[in-house]
Amino acid sequence: MFPEFRALITQLKTSDAHFHSLFQQHNTLDQQVKRMASRAEPSTPAEIETLKKEKLRLKDAMYVILQKASQSE
Repeated sequence: MFPEFRALITQLKTSDAHFHSLFQQHNTLDQQVKRMASRAEPSTPAEIETLKKEKLRLKDAMYVILQKASQSE
């Protein structure tokens, strides 16, 4: 995710609690979606779609933070 911001992501995970929280939530949802898609965890297609939308919302929020942080450098 966002290879162009790899160093900035590493920095923000330790210096920005809000970014760290978003990053953790995204990773948790990503793992849950993978388990559901592989049928290791029971789910419906609608549940998976809802989680994917939440992941996208979190990713968008992280991208906004990354853009602002990269402009201030």
